Amino acid sequence: MQNFKIIIFILAILISLSTVIDKLKLPNPVFLVLVGLIIGFVPVLPGLVMDPNVVFLVFLPPLLYDAAFRTSWHDFKSNIRPISALGISLVFFTTVAIAVTAHYFIPMFTWPLAFLMGAIISPPDAAAASGIIKGLGLNKHVISILEGESLVNDSSALIAYRFALAAAITGSFLFWQAGLQFLLVTGGGILIGLLVGYVLIVIHKKINNYSIVESSLTLLTPFISYLAAEQVHTSGILAVVSTGLLLSWRSQEIFSYQTRMRTKVIWETLLFLLNGFIFILIGLQLPVILKQLTNYKLSSLIGYGLIISLITILVRMIWVFAGAYSFRFFNRRKKRHQDALLDDDQYGDWKNVLIVAWTGTRGVISMASALALPLTLYNGNAFPQRHLIIFVCFVVIFVTLVVQGFSLPLLIRLLNVKPSINEDKEEKELQLYVVNSTLHFIDYEFYPLPEERIRIELIKKYELIAVKLVKEISTHTRNEKEEEQLPVRMLTAMQKAQIEISRFQRKLLLQLHKDGRFSDNAIKQVERDMDIDELKLNQLLPKEDQ
Repeated sequence: MQNFKIIIFILAILISLSTVIDKLKLPNPVFLVLVGLIIGFVPVLPGLVMDPNVVFLVFLPPLLYDAAFRTSWHDFKSNIRPISALGISLVFFTTVAIAVTAHYFIPMFTWPLAFLMGAIISPPDAAAASGIIKGLGLNKHVISILEGESLVNDSSALIAYRFALAAAITGSFLFWQAGLQFLLVTGGGILIGLLVGYVLIVIHKKINNYSIVESSLTLLTPFISYLAAEQVHTSGILAVVSTGLLLSWRSQEIFSYQTRMRTKVIWETLLFLLNGFIFILIGLQLPVILKQLTNYKLSSLIGYGLIISLITILVRMIWVFAGAYSFRFFNRRKKRHQDALLDDDQYGDWKNVLIVAWTGTRGVISMASALALPLTLYNGNAFPQRHLIIFVCFVVIFVTLVVQGFSLPLLIRLLNVKPSINEDKEEKELQLYVVNSTLHFIDYEFYPLPEERIRIELIKKYELIAVKLVKEISTHTRNEKEEEQLPVRMLTAMQKAQIEISRFQRKLLLQLHKDGRFSDNAIKQVERDMDIDELKLNQLLPKEDQ
């Protein structure tokens, strides 16, 4: 009951701070961890310890599923090489680098414990990365790589964590057995995720007229996929990612428009609460951790944490730059020998490589893995250095979130990095393509033919839309070349009039509700229609006015 009260208190703080976050223009994860840290040191508030079982079962599946569902399969597939290099190879390389550092710089750290710490700290966090890069206008290619990496690396790290923990507890480790187990766990997780996804596709097609049921099923989907994989001892994380990618790829054909609209609102609310709560909870852990480390000097503890943090950041930068330029080198040789076409944008220019290298924030996976360490060994002795591992993990999370999180927007401004694809322009180009195709359909493929008067009205309607889109696309093209930016979306006189009429109707409906002249049910139905009309009008406004 006491923990429930604290949870409600944290959620109330989160909701209260939501408007402040937007005004401060700070990355959400960074701000919320700092808030949690402040709350944790308030003496009148009891501490709330993060339960790793709750994190792995309740928080992790929906967070990963949403990230996978929002990821384009085409982008993921086209960037599979850098994603694999970061999400698999870099994770294991970071684990080794941290293990070597911990073994030689931290007293009484055996090799099994050192590798265990490396596995805990190695994976960048999906929620943290998404929260930090959101709204920074990054190159679409960079975003695809960072989001793809965050979907893969958690599984690699947790598998390494599993074997390192077994070695720390039993004192034995077989490399060939670990390699074989890695293949079974990853392959099995992907296979189960795809099987669950195909079953859910069939179910969604059967119930596509029941948007409430479909929306509810999407909330269960990540947990079904995760538990199905974990039940047979494969990777639940990769299962969730596989299911999310498959359903995202098939979403246009299996979800009705009612389901898409309802699901979008539900998931935005859920993700807001889950992300906010988990980062505040990370900040709350420090006071609890410090109480367990009375045998160490605070300066020594901070020193250990900063050394591991520095190695974590440097290893990523070295790996990313080395990987990017070695890839280009071998592709240039291949081009000379086979006259193949070199894709110079596989990793982007050095500025984008630097951004990928700098965006390696740690978060919930690392914290949950550290807290999941057992209290005792098989022989009943206390698990060695458990509290020190948890503290160092917290320092790395704090340093990567705060230092890299705060500095990333500044780095992007200093590098003067501009997105390679203007998403608003691309959206307009797609709309123009649809409009032109519709005009062709009306002229040549519409059957049975409508009345001539209707056909002329339809052509006139879509031609006006096409003219407007061509003008907006031209403005986008002009803004990409000029320093002075012209407004892209301009409201017509009719649209301005519609907005004023909408405001009048809102006031009138509110007055009728107060007067009680019509039933609440009738008012809500009319209000729903007004909401849909206002949504359409809102999409016409410039983004800064929406």
